[in-house]
Amino acid sequence: MSVWKRFVRAITSLFGGLVASVEDPKLILEQNIRELNDQVPKMNESIATVKANVMLLARESRKYESQIKDFTSKIRAGIQANRDDIAQKYALRLEQIKESQGRTTEQLKYAESAYEKALQVKKVFMRERGRKIQEAKEALRAHERAKWQSKIADTLEQFEVAGIDQTHDEMISRISEQTARSEARIEIALDSVDSEAIQIEEDAESIRAAELVKQFKLEMGIVEESSSGTDSELEIPDEADKEQDKTMGRQRSSST
Repeated sequence: MSVWKRFVRAITSLFGGLVASVEDPKLILEQNIRELNDQVPKMNESIATVKANVMLLARESRKYESQIKDFTSKIRAGIQANRDDIAQKYALRLEQIKESQGRTTEQLKYAESAYEKALQVKKVFMRERGRKIQEAKEALRAHERAKWQSKIADTLEQFEVAGIDQTHDEMISRISEQTARSEARIEIALDSVDSEAIQIEEDAESIRAAELVKQFKLEMGIVEESSSGTDSELEIPDEADKEQDKTMGRQRSSST
């Protein structure tokens, strides 16, 4: 490979890569849709021109046919009137008109064929245009979905890159360790305390409090019923007390 070809190839690859990097598929597809839509009026205008040519040739052909009939009738009238000179004059003109009418008929035939082909081309173009526009719209929608998914992916990547996920798990682990450590300290502290001695002290305090209340009741003259022997002795009076009560009763009666 010559140096010049290598140089041209390098320049082509350089500009080709530059163009490829600048191209935005979304913008290009949108431009393609606009161009496809812009081609419809141009195609309609071209078809209208072909149709106008068909109509013009058809009108011209009808005019020639009318002239042919008119000249033919005049030629016959001249012959019947023994005016061959007039008949000859119209005969020459009739010949010219027939030649013109033949050319016009041929042109009309090609014009009508061109018009039919133009309609077929338009039909194919409209079908292809609709397909390409639909594909472009689907591609654009896919592009928007991809863009949205890319944003989500970027967010997730930033979430992981920022260390939030790792920090979150680390903090949860630390809190769990601290909680377990605190629970272990509580258990150790409870194990170091003599629970039985504390319970004995609490029971002793309860008994002492009950004795104090009982003493207060005795001082206040309040006697509690009880099933014990001591309580029975307090409740049943002696015989001497009964006799003393009877003597005091008699003395009160005699004094009265």
